[in-house]
Amino acid sequence: MSPVLPAPTSDEPHTSCIIVGAGPAGTALARALARSHPPAAPPRNILVLERDLAPAGPDRIVGELLQPGGVRALRALGLARALDNIGAVPARGYCVVNTAARKEVSVPYPDGEEGRSFHHGTFVASLRRELATTTPTVHMREATVHALLECPHTGRVLGVSATPKGAPAPQNYYADLVAVADGHASKFRHLLPRAPAPVTRSHFVGLVLHGATLPMDEHGTVVLIPGQGPVLMYGLAKGETRILIDVRGKLPSSASGALQEHIRTHVLPHLPPGCQQPLHDALQTQRLRSMPNSWLPPSLQATPHAREGVLLIGDAFNMRHPLTGGGMTVAFTDALLLGQLLSTAALSDWPAVAHALHTFHTQRKPLSATINILSLALYDLFGASSPELATLRQACFDYFLLGGDCVRGPVSLLSGLAPRPALLFYHFFAVALFAVWSRRPGRPHPGGPDNPVLRLLWVACVVFLPLMWGEMRDVATAWCWAWMG
Repeated sequence: MSPVLPAPTSDEPHTSCIIVGAGPAGTALARALARSHPPAAPPRNILVLERDLAPAGPDRIVGELLQPGGVRALRALGLARALDNIGAVPARGYCVVNTAARKEVSVPYPDGEEGRSFHHGTFVASLRRELATTTPTVHMREATVHALLECPHTGRVLGVSATPKGAPAPQNYYADLVAVADGHASKFRHLLPRAPAPVTRSHFVGLVLHGATLPMDEHGTVVLIPGQGPVLMYGLAKGETRILIDVRGKLPSSASGALQEHIRTHVLPHLPPGCQQPLHDALQTQRLRSMPNSWLPPSLQATPHAREGVLLIGDAFNMRHPLTGGGMTVAFTDALLLGQLLSTAALSDWPAVAHALHTFHTQRKPLSATINILSLALYDLFGASSPELATLRQACFDYFLLGGDCVRGPVSLLSGLAPRPALLFYHFFAVALFAVWSRRPGRPHPGGPDNPVLRLLWVACVVFLPLMWGEMRDVATAWCWAWMG
């Protein structure tokens, strides 16, 4: 830790909160905190420190799809204009392509709801501009944060040490509260009480397809390939389509050409015809980029042994598989909720902030648990790494073919419009029972010889229940602390 310097002099503006990171979570939290403060208190001054404030924004291959629930949260934050004039493509639902059965099914969002897809950097840059122009008490500074500043007597976090761009040495910045939103590769995740390491399930390999034709316009496309992870495609801008290819296990080398050959052999022949030649061309001309698909369950913050004066949000705090595109929906909703819970608290009052964080842990669960569990459970089914999972994948596809609530229910969960873990439980095990029914004697099924019914149900439980436990295990503790506070 950097040494604690003397407190700022009286002519320096008071900073209510320092936010580390100006990605989607950091900018949303800055907006939420700046516009919500105790009635008799002056407006909050928020300082956002970001390593790179390049006008083009960060260059990433995920964080490019905002579900309808995320659009609602962005609108509630007053930042929805960040979606304007960036070439965003409307997202009206999904098309699931089952290559083994040579069938496809439409999974539209309910009631005409829409999401948006876009280049990640273009959207984040627009989000930062919208924040800067509409929230005068938020100040952004390009600086690299190195360490937290702690009180040598109490251990409370007082601020951060950071080097501004072009400065020869680090400077100290002080605030009532520090919020860490430095993303999936967070350097401050050890502050979480259990300090878990993210679990990487696979990697997404990304390319941009030019001139591709998806099976359904303005719909994300999920391609299910036997023996492979799922492939996700969606529009980025006019004439541009993102393809994300899930690769399980150790990622083959792109330098040697092994990864390109894997895609040509195992993926390209199974894509819709309108995407095969664009992928072939992209493999010839573009650099393959990859991103780990990691899972990080949320940890209860502000425990008795945790550092005071600091909180985490966004991917630094909680991650899920990006297959369902729910990350920004969770981040924006978390920021909105946290801003509301802290609206009556002085950020220098740690007991009040801690009480808000305990309440936050329980109140975020309906949405975050639904999206987190669904992303991982759906990945296990769509990846189908065992005969039982292959049967469940086929049952999931056939369940969608039934239409009605068998489509509306699941897509309402995925889109962030129905934050109800109990509804997710219902539909997941409805698929499992549908799989059991589909395996009755005389019906063909994927995955080899028949297995006992109990084995199939057991696999469904092994997929779903540990995810549910990982989300819910701290809820009772958080509720008790919030109630006692």
